[in-house]
Amino acid sequence: MPQRPVVGVLLAAGRGSRFDAAGVVNKLLAPLPDGTPVAVQAARHLKQALGDVVAVVPAAATHGAQVDQLAALLGEAGCEVLRCADAARGMGASLAAGVAARPQAGGWIIALADMPWIACETITQVANALDPHHCVAPFHAGQRGHPMGFGADFFAGLTSLDGDEGARRLVDPAKLIRIASGDAGILRDVDTPADLAG
Repeated sequence: MPQRPVVGVLLAAGRGSRFDAAGVVNKLLAPLPDGTPVAVQAARHLKQALGDVVAVVPAAATHGAQVDQLAALLGEAGCEVLRCADAARGMGASLAAGVAARPQAGGWIIALADMPWIACETITQVANALDPHHCVAPFHAGQRGHPMGFGADFFAGLTSLDGDEGARRLVDPAKLIRIASGDAGILRDVDTPADLAG
């Protein structure tokens, strides 16, 4: 029997208030030095490594035209775009919705759309190390980074997340597979405009 595929879940529903406190500019649409929007680069890397990616964005009614633009760009990057009506409740709600969209997956790689520098090879390493009973995380310079991988046994826990609660509470050190990584991109995100520099 073939192994069930691992699916990428790209969380792209945050407000990014540290990037622009006024809420005018969505950091996920901000251009990197080569002109590629932050979230698009993150999506492309995830898609290249995994093939099947669900990108979770807010419902347009709560975030306006920029979300429509973000959804269109992520769709063009090859993601299935899921509009999460509960995104305003926090990352947990978005994560739960993304995982619930692929209940038959062999596991899920949870990636953040504001982390565009994670190498495709790193994502592939996380996916290849995954089994149904464990979670996987890359470590660089002694720090745990992203993306995190969760095996199929974590489905109930992941889909029960809500509010600002991320998946951290599901990570049992005894069930965590640690991958040493030379990829500094696993620790780098975009919080302010200054972070966009290559």
